[in-house]
Amino acid sequence: MQRYFLKEDLTDYQNQTISINGDAFHHMVKVMRMKVDHRVYLVTKDQKAFIARISAIEEKEVQLNWVEDDLRQQELPIEVMIASGLPKGDKLDLIIQKGTELGASAFIPFAGSFSITKWDTKKAAKKIERLQKIAQEAAEQSHRTKIPTIESLSSVKQLVEMKGNFDVCLVAYEESAKAGEDQNFVKGLKQVPVGGKLLIVFGPEGGLSKEEIDIFLQHGFLPCALGPRILRTETAPLYALAATSYHFELMHK
Repeated sequence: MQRYFLKEDLTDYQNQTISINGDAFHHMVKVMRMKVDHRVYLVTKDQKAFIARISAIEEKEVQLNWVEDDLRQQELPIEVMIASGLPKGDKLDLIIQKGTELGASAFIPFAGSFSITKWDTKKAAKKIERLQKIAQEAAEQSHRTKIPTIESLSSVKQLVEMKGNFDVCLVAYEESAKAGEDQNFVKGLKQVPVGGKLLIVFGPEGGLSKEEIDIFLQHGFLPCALGPRILRTETAPLYALAATSYHFELMHK
């Protein structure tokens, strides 16, 4: 079944007819060719998922009724924000699409010293809007109950100022991998309580400069390697999210 996120607040969705229009209506009727009695998953703004049945299809909206709640736990037990130094081309699209599938709760692009890509501030809002749509589509496909947020373009200075919002802050550093360090990532994960918040920073293609690393370390970020191999900027966040999922969702079952 397809999954759709509702934009409206629903206080009593079990006992009311739900009307859907706009993009979701178009996808249901024009793309998926759904008919009356077809069922879909709907997700409320407060992350409650349920199955609904199409009861009527009008000219510009679909009407649905609640069938049963979906009580499966689809979200990581912790919130993970991925901070990515602006990469080249469409790599950020990939990070957000696959990172959403792997459970990230938020993404924040930042301009690193070695970022080749530069964002025009006048066009940044449009870029964020497009990336937010990528996150929504990936959240629907992977049956999330939350759409990750895409934060505005940031800087290293702004990232370190966020430290107080997180239980643990890590920075992926390739020199740690070269030196054979292999414990800080696991150490960091163990320090995040269930329901806690984790920030992980990744540099662009050229990595992070020594000056940037020094700033992160001065503000209490823990430098970490992600295994013995050097990963691409678009691979490293996915590795970290997969390892986080294993640590919190599979290892303790």
